[in-house]
Amino acid sequence: MGRGRAKAKQTKVARDLKYRTHDTDLGALARELHGEPVDRVEDDLDDADRDKWSDYADPQRD
Repeated sequence: MGRGRAKAKQTKVARDLKYRTHDTDLGALARELHGEPVDRVEDDLDDADRDKWSDYADPQRD
């Protein structure tokens, strides 16, 4: 009992995935699957934010 809402949500998501048209970048997907490097945009963090979170950073990661 009580599974009605969860099942309805799953059905809605599944139907949306099945019938909605997606603008998929197949080239980017192929590059990701083949392990080619992906260009990433740097985060737009200012120095105050970087200092605030620097205590949580992994010291071995540069």
